[in-house]
Amino acid sequence: MIQFTDVYKRYANRFEALSGLSFHLKQGEMAFLTGHSGAGKSTLLKLIALIERSSSGQVLINNQNLSRLPQRKIPYYRRKIGLVFQDHNLLHDRTVFDNVALPLVIAGENHREIGRRVRASLDKVGLLGKERNLPIALSGGEQQRVGIARAVVNRPPILLADEPTGNLDPELSRDIMSLFEQFNQVGTTVFIATHDIDLIQSLPYRQVILHRGRLASSEAL
Repeated sequence: MIQFTDVYKRYANRFEALSGLSFHLKQGEMAFLTGHSGAGKSTLLKLIALIERSSSGQVLINNQNLSRLPQRKIPYYRRKIGLVFQDHNLLHDRTVFDNVALPLVIAGENHREIGRRVRASLDKVGLLGKERNLPIALSGGEQQRVGIARAVVNRPPILLADEPTGNLDPELSRDIMSLFEQFNQVGTTVFIATHDIDLIQSLPYRQVILHRGRLASSEAL
């Protein structure tokens, strides 16, 4: 499902964010991406989401070579990727419903289908009763749940999360991680970048560990 082979990412200032990175995640797998601050975790996720492209090497997503994907097809490719961010990236002048509906509106879904799928996604994250609220009226944990609902409303086969529990207390962090497990249990491939070592050590999933842009370890627990 996700395969990196000798991948490098270099920036214009010659900084090498990723160096000779090779690893493989199977379809339906859940794994954590860990490492020190600046190890390359966010860069790696950006390569999968085609927010950035690799400098060299091969990134295969479901056997599709991303280096050969034309620019015009990137928006369609991204519909297969759910993205969850630490800072939520919500539109604060739009309701919870409108925030979650955004990927479906962009994809051109009809009004009835949008309503059905948005409510189903909000129900999964426990926020069905708050669809008309503005994000500012929600707690940090609830805002993160809105971000997750938006990420999965398109039913993507891959769900990526970049420090999704970084601003949450331990109890809320466990709740959010439980949501990711639920999506994984129905077949979604889940890949989560996190510094929350204490939390992930208690969970039975593989850790892909980066150190200065290189693979330090990729082991099942």
